[in-house]
Amino acid sequence: MTVNRLGLVVHGGRAEAVEAARVVRAWCAEHDVRCADIDVWHDGGRHSAREEVEAAGDPDLVVTLGGDGTFLRGARLAAQNDALALGIDLGRVGFLTEVPVAEVRAALDAVREDRLTLDSRMLLTVRASRRLEVPSDMEALMEYGRGPLLPPPQVRPDCDIDADWGIPLNVTALNDVVLEKLARDRQVSVGVYVSGRLLASYSADALLVATPTGSTAYSFAAGGPVVSPRAEALVFTPVAPHMTFDRSVVTAPDEIIGLRVLERSGRAAVSIDGQLRGVLDPGDWIGVYAAPRRLRAVRLGPMDFYGRLRERMNLTDAPAAVADGNPAPLWSVTTPPPGDLAHLSLLTAPVV
Repeated sequence: MTVNRLGLVVHGGRAEAVEAARVVRAWCAEHDVRCADIDVWHDGGRHSAREEVEAAGDPDLVVTLGGDGTFLRGARLAAQNDALALGIDLGRVGFLTEVPVAEVRAALDAVREDRLTLDSRMLLTVRASRRLEVPSDMEALMEYGRGPLLPPPQVRPDCDIDADWGIPLNVTALNDVVLEKLARDRQVSVGVYVSGRLLASYSADALLVATPTGSTAYSFAAGGPVVSPRAEALVFTPVAPHMTFDRSVVTAPDEIIGLRVLERSGRAAVSIDGQLRGVLDPGDWIGVYAAPRRLRAVRLGPMDFYGRLRERMNLTDAPAAVADGNPAPLWSVTTPPPGDLAHLSLLTAPVV
């Protein structure tokens, strides 16, 4: 593809990310590509995704240098601008970035020469009963360990506001949307609806809706299922609920999940991909659903999600299974699948 404008998202606290950024800038200079740093901390305040990409000159490729957190920020910007996202791996336990930092120049060459595949990922968006706001006293409470807050999401100007369907918010999530308690000594009480039907009323530390990509993040930590990132689904997971039914629910991609804060509950915080974006009062609600746009992530080879799952989660074999012998390959990984399996997705070569 033709790369004319490149946006760079760098984890400035890591020396290897800063050094890799120099490599990217040098590559851009060699190929006459405009390169702009996307810095949400500029001028001492946080900016919206639209403001960030406009400041970077509307890039058609966003490169992130860091771990999954850095990639999430870059993905939000790329989705806002319908740009490609290329994640360079500097993390430790993440699933989103796969290109080793030593191969950053080769990766950029591959993108420029169209030696790439595009990985389409589901995104989430939100409607709400009212505009989200962050009370002034929340900044100090939430700043610890997170940095200054992102601004509350704006209202989408291209969508209708409806009394039943609520206000469309200009926000996207690659991992999850979370409704969580604010008071340490009190859980939040929430009615959960799927496609307009009440599923149950929960009292819990948090309730989250995740994409398949986000199934290995907060949802997994809360006991949710691992879902292939190629799947089309939403995953609802309660966190520490005070009720017998504590399982996740996997819904179809065209089903909306509604979360209404009950009248006698405490206030609840709304977080998008780990960033606090607003606070709901009792009686308020949000609806979480698949966004019409998708993230287009750059990959340079087959996605070995399950190999990475084994590696990142440090999966070990059951002692009894090890005693019964090492497993032999089930299918050949050096030849294409036979005709009756041609419609299936199988890795046909070792992933290195």
